[in-house]
Amino acid sequence: MVKITDVARHAGVSPSTVSYALSGKRPISEATRRRVEEAARTLGYRPHAGARALAGSRSKVLALVVPLRAGIHVPVVMRFAVSVVTAARDHDHDVLLLTQEEGEEGLRRVADTALADALILMDVQLRDPRLPLLRSLGRPSVVIGFPLEAEGLTCIDLDFRAAGERCVEHLAQLGHRVVGLVGSPPEVYVRGTAFAQRVVQGFTAAADRAGLASAVHPCGATPAAARRMAERLLREQPALTGVVVHNEAVLEPLIDAFEQLGLQVPGDMSVTAICPDELASGIRVPVTSVALPSEEVGERAVDLLMRKLGGETVPGSTLLPPTLTRRASTAPRTVGRP
Repeated sequence: MVKITDVARHAGVSPSTVSYALSGKRPISEATRRRVEEAARTLGYRPHAGARALAGSRSKVLALVVPLRAGIHVPVVMRFAVSVVTAARDHDHDVLLLTQEEGEEGLRRVADTALADALILMDVQLRDPRLPLLRSLGRPSVVIGFPLEAEGLTCIDLDFRAAGERCVEHLAQLGHRVVGLVGSPPEVYVRGTAFAQRVVQGFTAAADRAGLASAVHPCGATPAAARRMAERLLREQPALTGVVVHNEAVLEPLIDAFEQLGLQVPGDMSVTAICPDELASGIRVPVTSVALPSEEVGERAVDLLMRKLGGETVPGSTLLPPTLTRRASTAPRTVGRP
């Protein structure tokens, strides 16, 4: 089936220009209109019936693109999704949730069929192949996350680099001199997932500034992986007394593993985390943590979209500062330990 993006490539214009030329919704130069019409005739393009019906009105639907890839902690992702859905309903909009690993094809499908007025993109990579297409679609969009090249995008997220820094600074203030980051599963780093890479950058920068010995350890998302990680940490960093965890699935199993290996938290090992407050405060040893502000991020992402749909100019970058809450899992380094 011929799609609007095929016509756009053939005519050398953007998909939105094809839409405007064929629907008459916005003024298009005569030369461009003829080129688009000729491309449509040549390729045998017929506009989707739903798209024609919506040509003069909005669908009042937002598309949330959040591929459930390997290594992603689904409960946390769903917190963001629920916050977007709730905020959208406050604006009398529904949400179309796209969870398949479709890459650019998923974005094209939304644009070609006029299923949604605007898009929110999650699980962003530093060099995300979806972003060039997102810029060209002519649809209002917001990206939850910060790629390396954010020009032409509207991005919002927790400042994950600052979150990594804040955890290390807290441990340094308590006198810890050797620290480790227990990070996301390896596949998350292989993909170049932006938030995970930002945490590593912040962790490493803060440790270097404070003169701490540090190491980064990706970790699988299972209790068995947590046990192996605890053993590895103590083997490779025998003087370790402080850990930052950026992997929700292993937070409590890692604490259990340390204690099974003879270390008390926080007496022998201080643990901090970047995770939802409900997780950090609800486990057996409440964990000092930087919260993931999923509700605020979702609300503000939807608000940015509503403003863009209303023709307003919005900030290109919104970074939410991290807030660290101290709980029972951190304490000054024990005198006599390395």
